[in-house]
Amino acid sequence: MRVMSEETKAQEAAAEMKNGESKPENGERLPKVEEILEALKVVKDPEIPVNVVDLGLIYNVHVNPNGVVDVDMTLTAIGCPVQDMIKADAELAVLKVPGVKGVNIDFVWSPPWTPARMTEEGKKQLRMLGYNV
Repeated sequence: MRVMSEETKAQEAAAEMKNGESKPENGERLPKVEEILEALKVVKDPEIPVNVVDLGLIYNVHVNPNGVVDVDMTLTAIGCPVQDMIKADAELAVLKVPGVKGVNIDFVWSPPWTPARMTEEGKKQLRMLGYNV
């Protein structure tokens, strides 16, 4: 068993953060950002039948060392009547990922969403539905 000083622990944590990695507090494997994004692909805007990831609505995902995931996302318009439903769907989707202990969904409005944020897959799906993107 390796004994580390508090200073060594802090240095290792800083190095892990620099490399984009998070070390779990309880020894369990933390989910990867890619896993969270994949889980969020089940969440769709009911007014636009494309998932929130391919629509470009997910701005940031951060997995904390305690297993809580912070998601910054937006909607296609401020005042969207289905905001609460999309938030609840996103929370449920993220909580299903192994290693997630909690989730915080934060809606941000800057920068505003534009169709330019969509993935090529999202644009393809909308074109199949007759939208010109």
